Amino acid sequence: MPELYVFNNKNVPVVVFILTLCFLFPCRAFSEYPRSNAVVQAVNRVSPAVVNISSEYEVVENLSPFSVYGINPRLHPFFQDFFDHGYKHRTKRSSLGSGVIIDGERGFILTNAHVIEEVGTITVTLKDERVFNAKVVGADPDSDLAVLEISTQETLPAISMGNSDDVMIGETVIAIGNPFGFSNTVTTGVISATDRSFRTENRVYYNFIQTDASINPGNSGGPLLNINGELIGINTAIYANAEGIGFAIPINRAQRIVSDLIKYGEVIHAWIGLVVQDIDRRLANYLRLSTNTGVFVKEVEHQSPAQKAGIVEGDIILAINKNNLSSASDYDVAARDLSAGSTVDITVLRKDKTVVKRVKTLVFPVEKAASLAYSLYGVNVREGKNGVIITDIDRRSYLFKIGAEPGDIIRQINDVSIAGMDDFKKAVIKYRLENSAVVLLQRGGRGYYITVRF
Repeated sequence: MPELYVFNNKNVPVVVFILTLCFLFPCRAFSEYPRSNAVVQAVNRVSPAVVNISSEYEVVENLSPFSVYGINPRLHPFFQDFFDHGYKHRTKRSSLGSGVIIDGERGFILTNAHVIEEVGTITVTLKDERVFNAKVVGADPDSDLAVLEISTQETLPAISMGNSDDVMIGETVIAIGNPFGFSNTVTTGVISATDRSFRTENRVYYNFIQTDASINPGNSGGPLLNINGELIGINTAIYANAEGIGFAIPINRAQRIVSDLIKYGEVIHAWIGLVVQDIDRRLANYLRLSTNTGVFVKEVEHQSPAQKAGIVEGDIILAINKNNLSSASDYDVAARDLSAGSTVDITVLRKDKTVVKRVKTLVFPVEKAASLAYSLYGVNVREGKNGVIITDIDRRSYLFKIGAEPGDIIRQINDVSIAGMDDFKKAVIKYRLENSAVVLLQRGGRGYYITVRF
């Protein structure tokens, strides 16, 4: 039997004393915790710099004369040139996204390129409900980043930059955005992984931060913050087939792109001048390598930064700066993150000796575009009325094998419309680091989209 506590007269003074204390100093059943924790403080500090971005644009589609018969009701824009423009279907569309003010004095806003993909009216709404019309400073679909500018006499609230290179797996992060139009929605989570790659319908994206903080449609372009409220990433994608998997562009990588967009209106890729390939087991055995780490230098372009630095064919590149390489894809990713005019340390293995070559990158010279086009596409071209006309084609090229011939007109390469030689050279240089490009060829009144692999 448990021992029972017996109340008697001896206990009265003690009980009276305790009751008096409770009356004078009321006791709380539970301890109180500070409600304004680090997350709350970070959100209060950063929210004014997070904006809602909406765009409205008109889509005009030419309809085929055969539409009345229910045949081919809408045409690809290329074929619109060959039909009566009297048949039109006009619709208005809108898109929603998020952005973050990165320069309050100049009114610069960082967001995703796909948020403002269509040309139209772009409206930016601040947390205090002020509304501005925005103009596009520059956009880069390859990195899915864009910079907008709004004009105001006041200095706008801007975000503090963090360091995405030192993020830790498991650390708390905060996402702020406008999912489904609900402005300044806050979600929290952790860093799930770094250096993640994922594939979309059109391309592969590399070196992303993965988080389980909820990211929904409309969050795109919004900030991913560390617990101190510093910007460490730009939320850009959700994994469509799962919950709790979102991706953000690391801010350290984004800053170089942003700098180019503000300065040039586009990203200027650094030119090193190397063609590399993977080291498979067969090549490793041939070269008597003990490991397949690194990439094999297949070609060094004449008078390129790499040649001037002393890199030669047959070298094994182990790292670019601090980025170790194990495939040609790793090399491409590392090269994309370099600014033209920057100095880069390239670690080279040559005859069992490791040396570091310091390479001063450059902007790819426009005068090399013609020879580059021939090596990649196998064609020589001349100025045309609405594009460039193929004058000569390499019989070993992919275009020749699928039936392209002199006289065909190149109207477009990827997203660049080709009106003349300047556009052609720009497109060839822009996509020289890709594995393939989509080319629009015109022959007579017909157009053909062809994927050319390099």
